[in-house]
Amino acid sequence: MYQPNKGEYLFADDIALEDVEATYPVGELEGNAVSVKIIRRGAPIPYEKAELRPLLATSRNEQEYLVLSRATQLITWHNEHRFCGRCGAKMHHHAEDLAKHCGQCDLVQYPRISPCVIVLVVDGDRCLLARSPRFPPGRFSTLAGFIEAGETAEAAVHREIKEEVGIDVKNVRYARSQSWPFPHSLMLGFYADYAGGELKPDGIEIEEAHWYTRDTLPDLPPSFAISYALIEPFIKGEPV
Repeated sequence: MYQPNKGEYLFADDIALEDVEATYPVGELEGNAVSVKIIRRGAPIPYEKAELRPLLATSRNEQEYLVLSRATQLITWHNEHRFCGRCGAKMHHHAEDLAKHCGQCDLVQYPRISPCVIVLVVDGDRCLLARSPRFPPGRFSTLAGFIEAGETAEAAVHREIKEEVGIDVKNVRYARSQSWPFPHSLMLGFYADYAGGELKPDGIEIEEAHWYTRDTLPDLPPSFAISYALIEPFIKGEPV
């Protein structure tokens, strides 16, 4: 359950139907269909509160993670698209698709997905890690950024790295992806080789950037994040 007026996830057994504002299917867990129910504002229900990041971090498997991620993104989409972005009329659930439909101007809105690139740059036995001002103290991670309109993922890798730390890369290669519900990102993970240039953090998105060997790594992202999944093979000495 999700309570929009408090921004909290709720776990409860008995929810009155009149308190449910919307229901969306989010997949299966252990053979059982799972849905997320959004309750109306101010609904008086008993609940157990849970925060999203700890839930994701303690997911028992990938399917559980994906169910949580899908639920979160559908909640965000539901709350942010109550009214039509073209004419301002109230949106309604589409009769056939997982979408919202405007009965006044016929606009159809699907759940939003924001593609991002996330990249581990390597140079022989060292890798490039950086920190954002938003990170916990001492935390460093891979570089990342949103793909712009009309841009390929590979072009975004080159642009983001150049903008954020001032260097050039080559041999950009896709590794893996991860749904990242903060709030609706799809992370596309890449490796790239250092091609030249001097590290110059932009001072806005990135405040520090350094080269690290396997023996000098700083505090890293949590293990459930794709950033750690990109770094882990480097730590183990595996080819990337």
